[in-house]
Order: sequence, then C-alpha cells, then structure tokens
Amino acid sequence: MRGGPSIKHFDDTPFMDVMRFRLADGTTARVREKWIELSPRFVAFYNEWDPGAMSPRHGHTGDHSIFILEGSISCANVVCTAGSHIMLEWGDTFGPWVAGPEGCKLYGFIAGEGSPFFDLEGWAAFLAERGAEEIPVPTPPLPVWLASRGSVLPGPLEGPDQQ
Repeated sequence: MRGGPSIKHFDDTPFMDVMRFRLADGTTARVREKWIELSPRFVAFYNEWDPGAMSPRHGHTGDHSIFILEGSISCANVVCTAGSHIMLEWGDTFGPWVAGPEGCKLYGFIAGEGSPFFDLEGWAAFLAERGAEEIPVPTPPLPVWLASRGSVLPGPLEGPDQQ
C-alpha cells in the first residue's frame, strides 16, 4: 500500500518503442508504449500504433482491459474502432493484431504483474505471410521483480541484453 494515490502526468512518462517492423512495401511501422504504472500488482499502459503495425497472438498473467481511444485495430475479422473495449481474463490469448490505416491509440490495464506469453511460432508465420520483418528495439528498463522473468517483448532487442 502506498498510503495514497499515485498521480502521474502523461507527459512525464517516456515513450519507448516496443515493436518495429519493415512492412512489405518497404515502409516502417512501430508500436510505442508508455508504462504509466508498473508494479507486481498491476500494469497501466498507453500505446500508439503506426498504420500497419502488428503484435503477435499473446496473453498476460492477469485480467486485461483495453480501451481504443483513436483509430482502429483488427484481430482476424474483428475491427475494433475508437470507443471499443476489449476484456480478457487471466490466461486468455488474443491477436495477432494489426493497426488500421490511421493507426491506433489505446489505453490498457492488466491486473496482476502482467508477464506476457507469446505464440512466436505462429507469429513468424504471420509476418512471413505479410512479407514483414521485425526490426530490433532497445531493451526496455525493467524493475527487478519483472526482469527476472525474461523479456517482456516478443521481438529482437538491441544492445547487450539481446534476446
């Protein structure tokens, strides 16, 4: 217990690239994320997805709520537009996701420490079908309690702590 609220301003939380891609047409796309709150009990985050940015089928160790703020994102034949709410229970999987032509901005919350798990074999096939390739991103700074669980990102990392 902190003894009171944790108040942070959006501008005081840095963005970090969590995924980058070279798409089939030669353009690049990325997913940028702000970890607004990161604790062993919950994760609050904000994402901005460039048009065509993707993420693999994955899940988290905690109930997971996502609210689409702007743009759209699709999973299979379901397009989630601004105002859509997505709810997953602990262990549910979702994706692969693809950002729409205008990109996507979303806010998410994961109850629990939120460690992800990925379908990397399916992800490799998904990227190959689209002629896309992942570009390494910098290793994100992780608190000790989370760093001991391994990478929280599915793709290749830059720097000394490469996957």
